[in-house]
Amino acid sequence: MLQITHPTRTDRFMMRAVVQNRAGGPEALRVVGTVRPEPAATEILVQVCAAGVNPTAWKTEGCGTFHSGAKPPFALGFDVSGVVAAVGPGVTLFRPGDEVFGMPRCPQPAGAYADYVAAPARHFARRPANVDHVQAAGIPLAALTAWQALVDTADVGPGKRVLIHAAAGGVGHLAVQIAKARGAHVIGTASRGKHAFLRRLGADELIDYTREDFAETVHDVDAVLDAVGGPYWERSLRTLRPGGTLVTIVPPDKTFPAEQARAAGVHATFLFAEPDHAGLREIAALVESGQLRVEIAAVFPLAEACRAHELGETGHTTGKIVLTT
Repeated sequence: MLQITHPTRTDRFMMRAVVQNRAGGPEALRVVGTVRPEPAATEILVQVCAAGVNPTAWKTEGCGTFHSGAKPPFALGFDVSGVVAAVGPGVTLFRPGDEVFGMPRCPQPAGAYADYVAAPARHFARRPANVDHVQAAGIPLAALTAWQALVDTADVGPGKRVLIHAAAGGVGHLAVQIAKARGAHVIGTASRGKHAFLRRLGADELIDYTREDFAETVHDVDAVLDAVGGPYWERSLRTLRPGGTLVTIVPPDKTFPAEQARAAGVHATFLFAEPDHAGLREIAALVESGQLRVEIAAVFPLAEACRAHELGETGHTTGKIVLTT
């Protein structure tokens, strides 16, 4: 259970938020009382019903990677699903009472592990009508990552062959469905125990990475979406046909094979998802049409964010972890 610092005020202008006061593991998280934000011009104030938990959260927890030099305490959380509580000057997209979801301010955390979030209105879209807030909170960052990698970067469409690594993970299982909705042939890497789940999502071919080297059996793919990094980069290049694209969501280091990719006539790049109102609307349409659903691995109350991070850091969850307020 997180250590809780009780608010010094108890009026309606206070809220709870999970913060990180120092580098470390889940034990560095604290629930504190803080002043509720107010929406500035072009912003909305969202009462958070649920917040998605992503690997970027515990990577931030360890070293502050995505805070660009900011000093603690750090606010955590990117994914939000909730209800518009107020709108700032100039906002025309939403009104108080509208239900929205989004990934505001990314790659700077929006402070989604809280009771309220204030952020630009166009970093949100209306929540898909056929899912609840828990499901909606698991969608934005993972789905926008998959969408921006496969659609915006690799131009995946009918007849394309796509290889998705960690296909049962938070990004991976949504990427499988997005690629299928775009008419692609989908190949996924995952442990054998997750193959049945991925076949239900539409995967055409599956490779058990614990028993088989994908680089020896997969060839002539148009796009690779990588969430593993390291040795997967060079091996993935060997699966691509000329003109193909490798998109990794793992920050590259000196081993990233950019020069090898150019020599092989393929494109290799790193992607970090960014707020995207139009992309969220496309994703919401897929959800409402039944072509995209999020798998929820576990749900924790806000005060148990440390437990959510501990589970996420195992790296073996299927789908997304979500916090509720």
